[in-house]
Amino acid sequence: MFETAATTLDWLGVIVFTVTGALVASRKEMDFVGFAVLGTVTGIGGGTLRDLLLGSPVFWTREPAYLLTCLFVSGVVFFAAHIPQSRYRYLLWLDALGLALFAVAGAERAWQAGAGATVAVAMGVITATFGGIIRDLLGGESPVILSREIYASAALAGAATFIGLTAFWAPREVAVGAGFLVGLLVRAASLRFGWALPRYRPRPGRPV
Repeated sequence: MFETAATTLDWLGVIVFTVTGALVASRKEMDFVGFAVLGTVTGIGGGTLRDLLLGSPVFWTREPAYLLTCLFVSGVVFFAAHIPQSRYRYLLWLDALGLALFAVAGAERAWQAGAGATVAVAMGVITATFGGIIRDLLGGESPVILSREIYASAALAGAATFIGLTAFWAPREVAVGAGFLVGLLVRAASLRFGWALPRYRPRPGRPV
């Protein structure tokens, strides 16, 4: 049951993030190869880095169906990206959904692999953000992780909520649901209300 649930989270996150990568390709008017590349690296990038850092077999090398799914989803978006009126708006909200899914999935995978709480939370953040970083860099976009809105902190909140509840023996369904909702709501609120962390402000230096 545990493995099935963790795999389900991975699948959902991969599909949602693949769509966001393909939407960036549509904004840049790329060909199908561009769609496939951006969709695939976005969908599996975070999970790949997570598994490499944990010393685990990379998930898509054991199950090539992940790669085939990324290609299929990218193809669907190639033919359907013109349907929504505002692709950027859909991109942001789908990215928020993928962020919340991968924050919990990454933390859970790390916890399952025997990592401590701190490392598991870090793996959740990496899984949730790394694919988007690659997507934005390859797509010539300003990385969303560097935007004013809260992004990585939302993944941190979701992963920490899941690990905190899990460490205190909360039922798995409760921990997963709470972690997902916290990550999604924090990111959604930052998009809706413009929440941002305090930023560095230049100030006069003192004479040495």
